[in-house]
Amino acid sequence: MENKKLYCILAYIGPLWLVGLLSAPNEPDVKFHVNQGIVLTIADVILYIVAAIFAAILGWRGAILASLIYFVVSIAILVLVIMGIMNANNGLQKELPIIGKIKILK
Repeated sequence: MENKKLYCILAYIGPLWLVGLLSAPNEPDVKFHVNQGIVLTIADVILYIVAAIFAAILGWRGAILASLIYFVVSIAILVLVIMGIMNANNGLQKELPIIGKIKILK
């Protein structure tokens, strides 16, 4: 499969994991990286929602604190994205720290 590496890399870029999921749903490498991409996307959305709720409850001071926390955790997610892209580019099925054990796709 000539596009397998591309699908694996795209899996870590936001909702582009859909490309690999729809194009190569039975390819084990693609499935592995798509799963990790889905988990990262879900983590980012949950983080954003929690920060928004925190900011809404605590007013402008809470918004500042929530923004700082969101920024720091977003940097951590970006590091995980970069690690995932590097693993996909090198053809490795290496689980990412913290979120790697979570399986959404069976």
